[in-house]
Amino acid sequence: MVTLLAGTQAPDLLLRDVDGVRYSLYQRLKESPVVLLAFFKVSCPVCQFEFPYLERLHRSYPQVPIWGISQDDADAATSFKRMFGVTFPILMDSSLDSTVQYGLTNVPSVFLVGNNKEIRQTIVGFDKKQLEQVNLELAMAASASSKPLFSSADEVPEVRPG
Repeated sequence: MVTLLAGTQAPDLLLRDVDGVRYSLYQRLKESPVVLLAFFKVSCPVCQFEFPYLERLHRSYPQVPIWGISQDDADAATSFKRMFGVTFPILMDSSLDSTVQYGLTNVPSVFLVGNNKEIRQTIVGFDKKQLEQVNLELAMAASASSKPLFSSADEVPEVRPG
């Protein structure tokens, strides 16, 4: 199976966060124009590099849901969350059912899902230009002006494969 691409119907996610609170993608899409899903493993160096930028997106557009989806256990995911300053929800996919449904080949894998349940954008690994596009999409979803995602002080490569 290949990672789901833009234009594909996103499978529903029914997952719990590290505190046991249940999340449903389709339910959340009834209330929000988009949801950003970011699959990761705590040991993945590219995930560790990317998640602080996802946190910047979350802080810039707090009204737009961003969910991290961990392939590890709750303790490891909680440590990752603390270590990288993540404040958006981290959901648990330790059974890897959602990973299989989304056809993940690598992490990080990011999916921007619209309220029509269609994937608008897929990013596998770190891709600066694609994350800048996500930034614009989240700004539009938040009815806000876009804020810079990367600063001149950041040493950001164009791409880092996952």
